[in-house]
Amino acid sequence: MELLIFGHAGAKVLMFPTRDGRFWEYEQLGLVASLADKVNAGQLQLYCIEGLARETFYAAGRHPADRIRRHTAFEEYILNEVLPLMAWLNPHDCTIALGCSLGAFQAASLVFRHPHLFRKLVALSGRYDLTLKVEAFDDLLDGYYDDDVYFHTPAHFLPGLACPWRLEQLRQLDIVLAVGNADPFLDNNHHLSGLLGDKGAPHQLHVWDGRAHRAGAWRKMAALYT
Repeated sequence: MELLIFGHAGAKVLMFPTRDGRFWEYEQLGLVASLADKVNAGQLQLYCIEGLARETFYAAGRHPADRIRRHTAFEEYILNEVLPLMAWLNPHDCTIALGCSLGAFQAASLVFRHPHLFRKLVALSGRYDLTLKVEAFDDLLDGYYDDDVYFHTPAHFLPGLACPWRLEQLRQLDIVLAVGNADPFLDNNHHLSGLLGDKGAPHQLHVWDGRAHRAGAWRKMAALYT
């Protein structure tokens, strides 16, 4: 598993690529450059990782149970390898998760499941229920459902979240959602915002003009919200 690190100090930003992206995607799309001033000033340190979309939710040749199991293994890799590496390289007490499109789902799922490990979430143009069919976007699990699907889907597990300690950790997060007003998953973002509100979790939902599901918008969003 390869990753890229930019910067020498500051808050650590764990960056999840889009479904078609690799660990170099955000350098290629200019998101790294959009954060260059903060990186060079020692305010942010970026960790750009693999997303494994073609081995998880977009692995059409795998049974859906294998897709979600592979995603679970991906999460274990982040928890047991990437986050410890980040802590070893940089003692700063703030860790931010950032993702665009599918990366926003991955970032949100991880942060909401393990809120004590993060201080901030920046989720851009996200879809927070991969079983949802909207326009040309299909259910990425083909109707399959089990506990792993439930516990990794923010729109499903948040309503049932009742652990006082976990809720308290969730309420301490700085949560930023951004999506275009013509994005197919605008309603899903409003739904997630409502779920967070129901749990007393402060957050921001920024709605941009147009679809805003592209690198140009993400560069501006990343610079504004990270």
